[in-house]
Amino acid sequence: MTTTTAEKATATRDGAPVRKKKSKKFSPWGIVAWLVGLGFFFPVFWMVLTSFKAESDAATNPPKLFFVPTLDQYAAVFNQGIGPAMLNSVFATAMSTILVLLLGVPAAFALSLRPVRKTSDALFFFMSTKMLPVVAAILPLYVIVSNIGLLDNIWALVILYTSMNLPIAVWMMRSFFLEVPGELLEAASLDGASLWRSVREVILPLVSPGIAATALICVIFAWNEFFLAVNLTAVNAQTMPVYLVGFIAGEGQYWAVLSAAATMAALPVILCGWFAQNKLVRGLSFGAIK
Repeated sequence: MTTTTAEKATATRDGAPVRKKKSKKFSPWGIVAWLVGLGFFFPVFWMVLTSFKAESDAATNPPKLFFVPTLDQYAAVFNQGIGPAMLNSVFATAMSTILVLLLGVPAAFALSLRPVRKTSDALFFFMSTKMLPVVAAILPLYVIVSNIGLLDNIWALVILYTSMNLPIAVWMMRSFFLEVPGELLEAASLDGASLWRSVREVILPLVSPGIAATALICVIFAWNEFFLAVNLTAVNAQTMPVYLVGFIAGEGQYWAVLSAAATMAALPVILCGWFAQNKLVRGLSFGAIK
């Protein structure tokens, strides 16, 4: 009896306790999840597949599954000047996201870990700015942008995208800051750390996954925005969504070249999500598991 107990204790000390492996049971919900995921992925797959077709193959009905792949459509996209539109989208998206984070992180911190009177009113003010549809504000926005000389200027989109994404960013990041125990700030202040040092070295590393998730959502919203761009820009500040509309001509739709342009337009956002996937998953599930 003593020997058996000693062996068990030794096994527990020397290595991790042995856990029973969970048996993988068949779940119909897993199949449903896979089917839904494939359903969402199929249009993207078909778009990429069509981008390698010739226009004659892309226009056939029923569609051709076997064809000779070609890069002519991508060459046509480059020849039609995708560069300026891509650079405008990158600039507007990057600058607006940086401004959102610079303004939103302090606001979310103040509304969560340093609340004051009327905090709920401030939160309501942030979210109330999203209650007005953009189409209802486009006329005054157009007049203001035209009067200050920012019509067909990329900085107009930077300012508008920042104001568009800031309320959502503050709301999201506030929920992440609320998950940080207030005792951490108290302990840091007792150790002599200033508020700025406490936020920089204690709080921000903890909520960095949430900030990354918020930044990616702002990137997606700004990159895909069409309504403001098509009404406030013409040539100089044209972004990718407006550029894609140019492939829909009056004499018909060029599906292959449109698919090639759409694939190139989607690639930057996909790459951002791919590189930030670890922080994205942690950020979106931040505070979900106690």
